[in-house]
Amino acid sequence: SSLYFRYNTQLGPPYHIIVDTNFINFSIKNKLDIMQSMMGCLYAKCTPCITDCVMGELEKLGPKYRVALRIAKDPRFERLPCMHKGTYADDCIVERVSSQKCYIVATCDRDLKRRIRKIPGVPIMYISQHKYTIEQMPDAFGGKSNETLSIYCYAY
Repeated sequence: SSLYFRYNTQLGPPYHIIVDTNFINFSIKNKLDIMQSMMGCLYAKCTPCITDCVMGELEKLGPKYRVALRIAKDPRFERLPCMHKGTYADDCIVERVSSQKCYIVATCDRDLKRRIRKIPGVPIMYISQHKYTIEQMPDAFGGKSNETLSIYCYAY
């Protein structure tokens, strides 16, 4: 997982991890504590970050997702204010990560993963086999990534 440091020198402990809506939901379904699992995956101090758009998305989902909303409101989560119009969380995350490359993106959404893979130097954290996993970066910008890893990700 050290390959992404070649493309991104701003990334280092304590890691700032932008958390997506479905990542919180999948963490609840897999009974994973977000803070402990992140630190277990990266072996370093982690600061989960949540954007206003993700909070808005969780609030719109209603009472069925109240546990996810309660986790997102945890004081250990850093709140990132949004300055754009609209509340589409995926666009917000891609825009923020493109402009500031000091984040890891935690998501289980295939479309968002595809969009983030196009941005060099941004690692993706996802859930695989009931634990958090970090996806390695491709060897070149827009080049081939580890084929077995990408096949495994698409099968998931």
